[in-house]
Amino acid sequence: MTTFLLIMAIPVAVYLLFLLNLYLVQSRHIYNPTAAIATTPDKHGLKFEPVDFATTDELMLHGWFVPRALDEQTTERVVLFFHGNTGNISDCMSTLTMFHRLGLSTFIFDYRGYGRSQGSPSERGIYDDAEAAWIYLLRDRGIKAEDVIVLGRSLGAAIASALAARHTPGALVIESTFTSAPELAAELFRFVPARLMSRFKYNVRENIASVRCPVLVVHSGEDEVIPFHHGKRLYEVAKEPKAFLEINGTHAEGFYSAGEVYIDGLKRFLDQCFLERA
Repeated sequence: MTTFLLIMAIPVAVYLLFLLNLYLVQSRHIYNPTAAIATTPDKHGLKFEPVDFATTDELMLHGWFVPRALDEQTTERVVLFFHGNTGNISDCMSTLTMFHRLGLSTFIFDYRGYGRSQGSPSERGIYDDAEAAWIYLLRDRGIKAEDVIVLGRSLGAAIASALAARHTPGALVIESTFTSAPELAAELFRFVPARLMSRFKYNVRENIASVRCPVLVVHSGEDEVIPFHHGKRLYEVAKEPKAFLEINGTHAEGFYSAGEVYIDGLKRFLDQCFLERA
């Protein structure tokens, strides 16, 4: 009997150690920053202004302001862009080019611990980073809240949704994101109590339900990381006016491989938003 219990105890102990390790290293799965800035917008034909701004806990964050093509008759509308969990702002050149093509200015920045931004990433800290970026646009650049398009991709969409739930921008666009971190974890790790073990909330579903501006949900049916039904569920809880844009391609490259479908869909949504307000 003792030998039997010992034999049974070994796999249980291994499983518990596995759970402990999974719990402790969650942040490595959530955040995958790089420090080196591989390129800058000017190397891709875009003028830009380096920006350093402070958070409430006195960290300095780094970003770029990329102005739109000059047009005296057009109101300056600015995309406040929140990138995904991997790399840094220098991985977003194709995105910056797309927004510039649409006649939009873009403010893109790195969260704490990414690129040249100080500190280490955490859920609470990154929410504070988003708030600091919002304040910078409104207070330091004089941009009106209704002219800010808050747009986030993947983890960035979770952060963008939290900001839009606290404030009222001109529009919110969330791309390729999940309903909440615990719900996604429960789907990805079915053999562990992932929902209970999750140290991160990132409750996008709850945020979206509180958003008071027009919402566009973008998701690919071919997304191999975050299942398509997450996007559909987020669309369901969003208030009107809202729209859903289905694209194709992988999680990381769907916006790019969808090409004109993505660009045209985003343009239609934004034109409708600002046309109704004019």
